[in-house]
Amino acid sequence: MVYTNYTKIENIEDIKRWLKENLCEERYIHSLGTMDTAIELAQIFKLNENKAQTAGLLHDCAKCFSNERLLSIIHKHIPEVKDCELLNYKTLHAPVSAYLAQNQFGVEDREILDSIRWHTLGRCNMSNFEKIIFLADKIEKNTRNLEFRNECLSLLQESNGLDKALLLCFESTIKSLVDRKLAICHITIDVYNNLLDSAK
Repeated sequence: MVYTNYTKIENIEDIKRWLKENLCEERYIHSLGTMDTAIELAQIFKLNENKAQTAGLLHDCAKCFSNERLLSIIHKHIPEVKDCELLNYKTLHAPVSAYLAQNQFGVEDREILDSIRWHTLGRCNMSNFEKIIFLADKIEKNTRNLEFRNECLSLLQESNGLDKALLLCFESTIKSLVDRKLAICHITIDVYNNLLDSAK
């Protein structure tokens, strides 16, 4: 579904102030970088830049909440979160960030909310908008590895480049989780398996 009626949030500066107060400095800088890269990718793929700005800025808004607070919000307000999504504390912030985007900042656009919701685990059949937010989070230039960023940007120029860049991100993420002996949600494995086909 294409969402064409999105109205740009006028209080971007208010959101930035909230983020600055509620995120650590590195995460705030990362959020600004993700916003900028999301806009950059939206331009490349001719997607809504205002929506990309909002999604990129808010994607990690709950990142610095304690695990106890994240779990409390999930259990009270987001019952659709599956048990497998709770295996790794690193991904708890994604559904809560989407919840905050809607309830704290008044975002109603489903595509923005879904892109925030799935920016860590991914999901099969993501829209191109969801894909660019996922990718922006991994390749923003403020805090991420610039060599990896350039490799992904290079892949975007190829046929099926967006899926190829995503596949590279999932390969890197899965390797990192294995190296750290952290649990891997089967949703992420399913996305990886699907990208093996679509990225050819």
